[in-house]
Amino acid sequence: MSDLSLQKRLAAEILGVGVSRIRIDPARADEVSGAITREEVKRLLKEGAIWVEPVHGIAGVSSKVRKTQRAKGRRRGQGKRKGVKTARLDEKEAWANRIRKMRRFLRYLRDKNLIDKRTYRRLYRLAKGGAFKNLSSLKLYLKENKILKEVK
Repeated sequence: MSDLSLQKRLAAEILGVGVSRIRIDPARADEVSGAITREEVKRLLKEGAIWVEPVHGIAGVSSKVRKTQRAKGRRRGQGKRKGVKTARLDEKEAWANRIRKMRRFLRYLRDKNLIDKRTYRRLYRLAKGGAFKNLSSLKLYLKENKILKEVK
């Protein structure tokens, strides 16, 4: 078979693609090898003796498999985690956990008659309003404002 590198290069330049994507009809290889000018190569392109191979996309199968595995809960172990627990936790979830803890504590104080209903309601509203960062800040507030002498 004759060397068709010149024709491939010319076709690649004309079409603006890489040389590896140029294909030549084996049945018309002799005719193509005779074409040495750009005009002749253009004519062969029009006739279909030379054509461009379509671009191969990335199937992305492995990434799809990984995604489905993660949906099942796989590949989420200790080794895959970067960042602290709170960074991975949804802000709303973190808030819910904090406020529940504070409300539980306030309920405990009210039920044990350590605070009256009025104080409970006021502290409840303060907690809801975000006055306390966490349970320890609530306890500190109780201690500083002498609502409770000793906070557990």
